[in-house]
Amino acid sequence: MGNITLHTLTALKQAGKKFAVLTAYDACFSHLISTAGVEVMLVGDSLGMVLQGNDSTLPVTVEEMAYHTAAVKAGNQGSMIMADLPFMSYGTPEQAMDSAAALMSAGAHIIKLEGAAWLDETITLLAERGVPVCAHLGLTPQAVNVLGGYKVQGRENNAAKQMIEDAVRLEQAGAAMLLLECVPSLLAGEITKAVDIPVIGIGAGAETDAQVLVMHDMLGITPGRSPKFVKNFMTDSGDIAGAFEAYADEVKAGTFPGTEHGFE
Repeated sequence: MGNITLHTLTALKQAGKKFAVLTAYDACFSHLISTAGVEVMLVGDSLGMVLQGNDSTLPVTVEEMAYHTAAVKAGNQGSMIMADLPFMSYGTPEQAMDSAAALMSAGAHIIKLEGAAWLDETITLLAERGVPVCAHLGLTPQAVNVLGGYKVQGRENNAAKQMIEDAVRLEQAGAAMLLLECVPSLLAGEITKAVDIPVIGIGAGAETDAQVLVMHDMLGITPGRSPKFVKNFMTDSGDIAGAFEAYADEVKAGTFPGTEHGFE
């Protein structure tokens, strides 16, 4: 696969080819995922829930994110590593610089922030200093208490229009990628066409340039009920490595997600 860069992913979008993203938190799984055809590994603050057992991502610290990013780097075989800046670690541009520096030093190639147009200045400053940014729109788990729970975002016309405007504005500010979570499939498709940068989806239909899932979800080992947008890839795979390969293959073939995994 070779070393994946932003240029690689932008070229895939321009060619109409899809790419796969999957969360990773340690060296062992990093090795398996990065050799299975998955272009991007996300060191997600989801570790607060799937590794630490918290009921949200909010308790995760920058130090914990840096620790897991370094572990993922140790096992990586050429995938791009994206790392989340955790809750309240980028409240000001100055704080964002310090937090991003910690994750980039640990091995991240790009960092991810949750939020809309208020991030403009922060994204511009980070990009100018050599820190690529993925902006996360839609359901932003760090804002779960403001959003009133884990709900689909952008269903109302005004909200949909605002999300498209935010996406364009964030690209203009210097965002290198976007991630849309729990957004109606049609809206996600419109946003993907409205920007030139790659768009990753989770619960956002099949029209985005890429898909991401939490590793534990797609292996079927997360306790409780799975979200609608999740598929268990272990069901038809003989082992974990096979499940990762099947996920990457289905994303690139456009067979995952199906209509049953999206929202109207």
